[in-house]
Amino acid sequence: MATKYKLLDGVKVEMTDAEKTESFLTTEQLAKESLIQLRIIRNELLSATDYMGNSDVTMTDAWKTYRQALRDITDTYSSMSDDGFAFPTKPS
Repeated sequence: MATKYKLLDGVKVEMTDAEKTESFLTTEQLAKESLIQLRIIRNELLSATDYMGNSDVTMTDAWKTYRQALRDITDTYSSMSDDGFAFPTKPS
């Protein structure tokens, strides 16, 4: 088996045979996981503002725009590490 290395506390060390055979995420799997993480945080941000949809609360246009931007964020980005990524700014 080819020699493979890893960084351990900033020092390059040879991987064990067991570590060499561990499965790692493919690029496709990593992209899928990145999108899942983005959606999890987006959903938490949306959930935190769900009370705005109650019948006794009048949602301002700023809040409507914020919530829509959160819902649309996965149309533009597939990962929080994409260039230019930022969650929309929460209205005050």
